[in-house]
Amino acid sequence: MSRGTRTDADSGAGAGTASGLGTGTGSGAGTGPAARGSGALTDAGARGSGALTDAGARGSGALTDAGARGSGARTDAGSGARVGSGRAAGGSGAHPRRALFARPAVLLVGIVLASLNMRVALASVAPLVGEISDAFGLSSTATSLVTSVPVLFLGLGALVAPWLGRRFGAERVLFAALLLLGVGILARVLPSVYALYGGGILVGTAIALLNVLMPGLIKRDFPDRAASMTSVYTGAMIAGATAAAAAAVPLEKALGGGWEASLGFWSLLAAVAALAWLPQVLIARGRSGHGVRAVPAGGARPVSVWRSALAWQVTLFMGLQSLWSYVLIAWMPTIFTDHGMSRSTAGVVFAFNNLIQVAGAFAVPLLAGRMRSQRPLIVLVTTLVAAGYAGLMVAPVEGAWLWSAVLGVGQGGAVGLALTLIVLRSGDALTAAGLSGMAQTVGYLMAAAGPLAAGALHQATGSWTLPIALVLAVCAAAAGVGLLAARDRTV
Repeated sequence: MSRGTRTDADSGAGAGTASGLGTGTGSGAGTGPAARGSGALTDAGARGSGALTDAGARGSGALTDAGARGSGARTDAGSGARVGSGRAAGGSGAHPRRALFARPAVLLVGIVLASLNMRVALASVAPLVGEISDAFGLSSTATSLVTSVPVLFLGLGALVAPWLGRRFGAERVLFAALLLLGVGILARVLPSVYALYGGGILVGTAIALLNVLMPGLIKRDFPDRAASMTSVYTGAMIAGATAAAAAAVPLEKALGGGWEASLGFWSLLAAVAALAWLPQVLIARGRSGHGVRAVPAGGARPVSVWRSALAWQVTLFMGLQSLWSYVLIAWMPTIFTDHGMSRSTAGVVFAFNNLIQVAGAFAVPLLAGRMRSQRPLIVLVTTLVAAGYAGLMVAPVEGAWLWSAVLGVGQGGAVGLALTLIVLRSGDALTAAGLSGMAQTVGYLMAAAGPLAAGALHQATGSWTLPIALVLAVCAAAAGVGLLAARDRTV
């Protein structure tokens, strides 16, 4: 480095011109060997200051001393971004408002509100599915499509989610997904069976985008707290489902508009989440590389998750646990009412099931992040789900609260564990996004068959015994592939 290239932040010696351009004044405004421009003076995100950089330093990631306005704030080559209290440098020329919105608390609020929407549009249907069926004169198989169509498009939408994230950035796609979700919810309440199913397509596609991009975003923005952040967003996701299931029938009565008003109400939550996510879209526009576009460490070529045995094991566990969950989302209240329970009580028990899931979804990812192998957790969650389903077969009404609790802990723990495995088995954010897309594409296509098959078998046999027996076989298969996915390896 040539003499006179550095200045102290406190002295202001060798400061740039008032405009912050890259030219020095006076003698000693020399440049280092690799510095760009006629002088190594760059703005580095502090307006009006000539931030002097060492050889090889670049404008982004500048080290800005607190309160250094108009002085020669020093940056060292390769330094990470240290933001001063006066100006925050989210990238070259970042606006102070963007820095404010970039704070972790604002991002956390956006993640939580987006996560609340991930199951609301699905869980709010189950307590009302009988009324929806009566309104349109649907058979059991056609009624199962009300819940199966969105799940099918959870898989199909997951096919394009990674590409959209790379093309437009995760923030923009998540914002668009929340808007699309609100539109889909409103479309389902139109007086047409085609709108009912069409709205389901929009809802499923929107949730797919949220599902797939969230793990990669967490892996990127919270690399050292990925497991704990996964527990936060899965807990919020299931809390939203709990609220929707519990409020479905009361909202129907309170709003006085039948099932349509109850379902349509949740479009408001999507609108609030979109508004809370808007700051992330704004800062992404002014900061390069903010989408999930990171290249794997060391410049290695991206991993092809579709050729990885471990990726397939994670994917199959994701699919099988989703299948047993969506069978319950679609048919649990109906199982109770078919055995003599009132519709309102069945809705409350179903809401209790969702509430208990929050505990499993929050606790299991935290435990998983502290374990090298997650095999004990695989055994725990699959055993709980199998026990709960067996209880529904033997004594569905008499033990309804117990089976709902056992299933709740198992279901919540399983979905939290599945999403955590996506993060833990990935070596970087790009692989996490790819594995998330694969697991949720294949997984939800598998899961979509669950409610449809259960409804068809119930219609054919007039009983829930055979559908539940098949789900018990699914639990056994999930335990097998889960034990392989839980090994301490990365894709």
